[in-house]
Amino acid sequence: MSADLLLDVTGLRKEFGGLVACSDVDFTVPRSSITALIGPNGAGKTTFFNMITGVYKPTAGRVLFDGVDITAKPPHAVVERGIGRTFQNIRLFNEMTALENVLVGMHCRLKAGVLGGIFRPPRVKREEAQAHDTARELLAYCGLAGKEDEYARSLAYGDQRRLEVARALGTRPKLILLDEPVAGMNPQESHAFTGFIGRLRDERGLTVLLIEHDMKVVMNVSEHITVLEFGQKIAEGTPREVRENPRVVEAYLGHGAAGKHE
Repeated sequence: MSADLLLDVTGLRKEFGGLVACSDVDFTVPRSSITALIGPNGAGKTTFFNMITGVYKPTAGRVLFDGVDITAKPPHAVVERGIGRTFQNIRLFNEMTALENVLVGMHCRLKAGVLGGIFRPPRVKREEAQAHDTARELLAYCGLAGKEDEYARSLAYGDQRRLEVARALGTRPKLILLDEPVAGMNPQESHAFTGFIGRLRDERGLTVLLIEHDMKVVMNVSEHITVLEFGQKIAEGTPREVRENPRVVEAYLGHGAAGKHE
């Protein structure tokens, strides 16, 4: 695996009975990049995410992350290695506050253990206080300052999306996977979130991989794009290369569209 690649996927395949959701996909994410995975509905994008993060066990293939084979590792082990994610359908703990949601994400990095949690010696109290401070800083960074004590279910939709990112940041990821992060947002919210994605890389040193249907967001923020259709990779390259690829045009606009585009 090249030192310049943070994620290197080879021949990744997922079958559900007789259905092939992902068909032998090769895929790479350069370190410190913003990469997009796009394709029509049902193309296999979220299935691909789920195999990387251990939600699904691949039928075949290999996933190398930062030089380590994480193929079929359980989700908690993948998070501990340094992959955080958000979900297409928001998955927050609705009866917890925003602060508590972020603290849940940070749990994998805390060292107290069971006995420490019961007896709470000074070192555990210090760690808890530091965790609360860090969680508040992450909420503020994600645009949620002053909303620490609000229940997740009470937050506006866009704020819930930002809270998912704050929780993912709490795991201290090297790579963050964003699954349709601007879905349901209005144009102003989408524009603001696009800038936020760039800051995650530029200010926090993260590598970003996103699934997104909003092509304006994809083309504005991504440096490299891979396109799936019916579980197969049909194109990859820079935003311009992908935008002008006849197979991509046809996949999105239907048979015959590529010729019209040309």
